[in-house]
Amino acid sequence: MSSIWPAGPLRVLVVGIDGVRLDLLPELETPNLDAVAAAGFLAPVEVDEATPTMSGPCWATICTGVGVAKHGVLGNHFGGNRLDVFADFTTRLAAVHRRRTFAAGGWEPLFLARQGGPLFGAPGRLSYVAPVEDTPEAWEECDERVTAEAAYVLGGGDDPQASFVYLGAVDETAHFLGCGERYRRSVEAADRRLGRLLDAVRARPGYPDERWTVIVVTDHGHLDQGGHGGRSVLERTAWVAACGPGLAPGAPVEPVRHVDVAAHVYAALEITPDPHWTLDGRPFTPATQRVS
Repeated sequence: MSSIWPAGPLRVLVVGIDGVRLDLLPELETPNLDAVAAAGFLAPVEVDEATPTMSGPCWATICTGVGVAKHGVLGNHFGGNRLDVFADFTTRLAAVHRRRTFAAGGWEPLFLARQGGPLFGAPGRLSYVAPVEDTPEAWEECDERVTAEAAYVLGGGDDPQASFVYLGAVDETAHFLGCGERYRRSVEAADRRLGRLLDAVRARPGYPDERWTVIVVTDHGHLDQGGHGGRSVLERTAWVAACGPGLAPGAPVEPVRHVDVAAHVYAALEITPDPHWTLDGRPFTPATQRVS
């Protein structure tokens, strides 16, 4: 077996926060997300017509870089998927490029062989934290534990080159309580957890010599009363925020799609995807200047 590739300075952290409405962000206290956006960009993403506005299909698209026609995840049960062919970026980087990778979260089909999963087939390190029950309060505690584990790993516990951290409490809160005050406070709590992850990265002994790309992404929106799966503007509007090498602060970018996230992970690690992967995405690129 070949050895792990030397780490080098390049690192990528993707934080997935489930079910965060773009239209509400300006009203909320999200200083850590705002800082990522200010250092790079925050752009809307429209879930494409072929993709149900559900967590399973959207996260599969985000993490594989291909659409539903290829990865085959059409709902929140992942049965019939083709993730063995169209692997997530943590699995592909570990298997093909011998990079240290890490994935953490608490939603079963993303991390366990249940409900047709997992999406994350074989990252170098995986941390699954089960919520003790299916309630908003239990999911907040789950996200706290996920954040603590991820902060330890990112801070030097294992030194992954590419990581994905999933936070699910916002989405669960919307399903139970709608998009009112508790939902808004849950978004702000998720932002504080993002801040703890970023603090862990900055506290790394080697951080001054490292080049980090940070991507924060949501999968879909929600109706006011909570719920998604339809084609309303609120449900199909997602977003991506990112900063790092090659992303100029505040510069506009070409329209961003979910399939572009995995493509940018590879680009940030200076890896050219194998054409046989048939990725549907491309790295985030500056918008071309229009000539008047």
